[in-house]
Amino acid sequence: MTLQLPIRAAVVTVSDKGFAGTRVDGSGPTLQVLLREMGAEVGEPYLVPDEQEQIERLLKQISDSGDIDLILTTGGTGLAPRDRTPEATLAVADRLVPGFAEAIRSSSLAVTPHGMLTRGVSVIRGRTLIINMSGSPKACNEQFATVAPALTHAVETLRGQAYECAGHGAG
Repeated sequence: MTLQLPIRAAVVTVSDKGFAGTRVDGSGPTLQVLLREMGAEVGEPYLVPDEQEQIERLLKQISDSGDIDLILTTGGTGLAPRDRTPEATLAVADRLVPGFAEAIRSSSLAVTPHGMLTRGVSVIRGRTLIINMSGSPKACNEQFATVAPALTHAVETLRGQAYECAGHGAG
């Protein structure tokens, strides 16, 4: 079975400097291109400062609209005091989906020992999958390549279009 509709995706960049206009966001546009290349429908990226309440509010707004299957966040996953994306994501979660974050950390660690520093999480809110990614275009390319093979089946399952996971090795 194939998706009845393309994946409907949103990209959220979490960055104080990007929000203030003192740094141009490269990660959000990178994720937009990668999503479009896999056939997803994606609009303009959202940009929010490293403020947990604002991140939570935006993730709720996008997820609860019913119009988005997948949210990829970029930024705010490190060890800096203002990096609060994982906390905001967990605060809005209905269920955890640890495999995406585990795979991201594993593949990142194969590239750099700093891969173990990402605190990104992956969750479900309603019928929307939310995956945190690091805040650099290079990391977004690498991390997207890791999760992309599972995204279509994840969205099919969330939409209720896929019930048998045996052929996919998960379940």
